[in-house]
Amino acid sequence: MTVPPSEHAGPETDLLPPPGCPAHAAATGPDGTTRLYGPTAATDPMGLYEKLRAAHGTVAPVLLDGDVRAWLVLGYTENRDVATRATQYSRDPRVWHGWRSGEIDPATSPLIPMIGWRPDCVCADGEDHQRLRGAVTAGLDQFDHRGLRRHITRFAHQLIDGFCESGESELVNQFTEHLPMLTLIHLLGMSDESGPELVHAARDLFKATETSLASNAFVLKALEELVVAKRSRPGQDIASALLAHPAGLTDEEVMHHLRLILLAGYETTANLMSNVLRMVVTDHRFRGSLAGGQMTLPEAVEQVLWDEPPLMVCPGRWANGDTTLGGQQIKAGDMLLLGLAAGNVDETIRPDPATPVHHNRAHLSFSAGSHECPGQDIGRIIADTGIDILLTRLPDIALAVPEEELSWRSSTWARHLTALPVRFAPRQPRAQDLPAPLPAPPTQSSGLPAPGLWPETAPPVPEQRPAAAPASWWARLRRLLSRR
Repeated sequence: MTVPPSEHAGPETDLLPPPGCPAHAAATGPDGTTRLYGPTAATDPMGLYEKLRAAHGTVAPVLLDGDVRAWLVLGYTENRDVATRATQYSRDPRVWHGWRSGEIDPATSPLIPMIGWRPDCVCADGEDHQRLRGAVTAGLDQFDHRGLRRHITRFAHQLIDGFCESGESELVNQFTEHLPMLTLIHLLGMSDESGPELVHAARDLFKATETSLASNAFVLKALEELVVAKRSRPGQDIASALLAHPAGLTDEEVMHHLRLILLAGYETTANLMSNVLRMVVTDHRFRGSLAGGQMTLPEAVEQVLWDEPPLMVCPGRWANGDTTLGGQQIKAGDMLLLGLAAGNVDETIRPDPATPVHHNRAHLSFSAGSHECPGQDIGRIIADTGIDILLTRLPDIALAVPEEELSWRSSTWARHLTALPVRFAPRQPRAQDLPAPLPAPPTQSSGLPAPGLWPETAPPVPEQRPAAAPASWWARLRRLLSRR
């Protein structure tokens, strides 16, 4: 139950040059520093982390896209140290000396969407962080988990209905990438029509390619329009909650926090679901433990979070002053990256990676300290509920290709399963009910939603099927999936 070995990296592995070939120089910079991007990093990131650990210990010098210098933290203890010492390691990227030295071009670098400063809680420290984080937490905590599961259940059934009659599916493109986005845009207060474009933009943004800046601009534009709409007509959603919070967030702050919730929640949950389902259809011990009751589905999710975290490298921290970490001399303004995947397999805490740890939530997959992911429970609920429904409806699901044909696409930050083709006995779809819309709160002079109308106390909304719904994204999605 561990991360797939390098021989499972797929066809890209065959493209690597043989030892001694000049193309191997692309794996390092001019001074020999290892690049955390390019063919080597893309095909076997876990192997690369172990080579760095062997050469440098728990903290290693690396180069990001454009040969931007940073430190990759590989040790479990060192990762927790950096994540929890906010006074020594700032979350504000403006501390980085690279802005002043001209090491990066903010107008063109694909790193900007990941390491650039934004007016959100991720880029803030101290009291400002507490103010912004409090608003985000309140926005996320307003949702009753049972009500949330009801909507996830509805979305999951509708997606499965799109392919269950065919007896085959490609789960990444037809299920795991869509369910988290559908759930999140619903919670944010966006329309279903936004789904397909945001899935594409979010994936592109995390690839750190030449189009990442354009994808980031697209996401921000969509969220800016949402903020304007919710100012005039608030509802029971995260956007309205942020706008109404006593912390007094500006429209720009609200927009960037919606971006944070959307992108972080989507990326991690989609990858987590793909990784769990891959284990179900490829690892007989894993599936047997689930079927035999030795491991519950939530425990299976935790095991995968240890072995294959959905975000492998987390940007970033910046040193407030000179210090020493893992035997390395860190200078003021240096950039540090949290190596979540590397830290999770540190032999000081996991001497035998094959030993199950599914009862343990001490992994680094959601970071740690004051910046630990506030939406991790929602991500777990989406994954648990969606996978449970899929396996309940399609209990005979099996991998449709040899396991060695599975392939991954990796960036500096994450590793994505590109496709998961499966087969099963064809089944009839369920009724195509649409989720009942959440009612808008009554107009109040304070602008705050009525306490009695928050989801945890609201009476259940009757689930009615519209008599004649206009053509929606659901219909277009079903037509698209039927042609695959």
